[in-house]
Amino acid sequence: MAELLLYSVMYGGAFGTVCWLSLLLLPWQPISTREQIEPDFGHQLNQNLNDVTVLIPARNEASYIQHTLDGLKLQGEGLQVIVIDDQSTDETAQLARLKGAQVIAGTTPPTGWSGKLWALEQGLKHVTTPYTLLLDADITLSQGIIPTLKNKVLTENRSMVSLMAMPPMDTLVERMLMPAFIFFFKLLYPFGLTNKPDSRMAAAAGGCILVETQALRSVSAFSSLHDALIDDCTLAARIKHSGKNIWLGLSHAARSHRGYQGLEPIWEMVARTAYTQLNYSLFLLLLCTVIMLSMFWLAPFAFLLPPDPKTYMISLIACAAMFYAYKPTLKYYRRSPLWTFALPFTGALYLAMTWTSAIRYWRGERARWKDRHYESKTDH
Repeated sequence: MAELLLYSVMYGGAFGTVCWLSLLLLPWQPISTREQIEPDFGHQLNQNLNDVTVLIPARNEASYIQHTLDGLKLQGEGLQVIVIDDQSTDETAQLARLKGAQVIAGTTPPTGWSGKLWALEQGLKHVTTPYTLLLDADITLSQGIIPTLKNKVLTENRSMVSLMAMPPMDTLVERMLMPAFIFFFKLLYPFGLTNKPDSRMAAAAGGCILVETQALRSVSAFSSLHDALIDDCTLAARIKHSGKNIWLGLSHAARSHRGYQGLEPIWEMVARTAYTQLNYSLFLLLLCTVIMLSMFWLAPFAFLLPPDPKTYMISLIACAAMFYAYKPTLKYYRRSPLWTFALPFTGALYLAMTWTSAIRYWRGERARWKDRHYESKTDH
């Protein structure tokens, strides 16, 4: 029995090592940070943006909304800004009006709608410009990034471009978990494949999306995805599969200010959609569990098995591959490469969050967010 367990762990470690090496060798380079964009100050900073309307769904965002609106004032002239107040109980609406935004009083989401998508649906009815910028209420944009995104749409024939906002990294928990969150997202939705017109892969980062208004309406957004919890990737898929080009990248010019003071809020954020990303599949959940345990624990810690050149080699190769796979993300976010040593524990936490998401779903709760609960669908 002990010998069987020993061989199981050793072969599991070997499998994990092969997975790490695969990440380094895949042609679309999911570990790369090459897909990025920063403001191009070669464009006029005061460029006329009267062809862009910004939609900001906001529910109890008084702590962030003013910073978000201040960032928009730096973008250019004529930018139209609409804040959809999603039944806030704080001063979100008042503060938005003080900053000059048009504020729409949102109504209760109909049955089957997520709160954010219902807010955007109400806001879209007021959009008359060729372009729409979907922006989360806690994200501040650096000067010149909207003209830069607009130029990318025009010069590269993209109907939609989106930015993965830079997450907060002030607390110890944020520095440990947030770069890994981006790393795992890029493995699940490789940017290189997303940005290739001939690939079926489609993804977006919902915090900042510039999209042709006609493209939104051609796919009946937001009604066609009204109950989607991963609404950004669902929207990207609808637009790309309709024959249009999309682009997703990293940027330091979009920053989220929604800090996470402890582990619990990050846990809730991930658990909200983790099982949804696995399409509510028990098979995929178990497969994900095997892969993550093999990659983050069996492979790097195989040397703890009884002394054997094979186990030492497995651990050495796995640790080196893990270091080089995670290094680009840490470098992009200006984090020490020593954070690689925390990756096994970080991976275990994210796996536990995924199981939390699955258990909640099995208990009848599809998701919870912003004091709203979404029940499990009976057709899954």
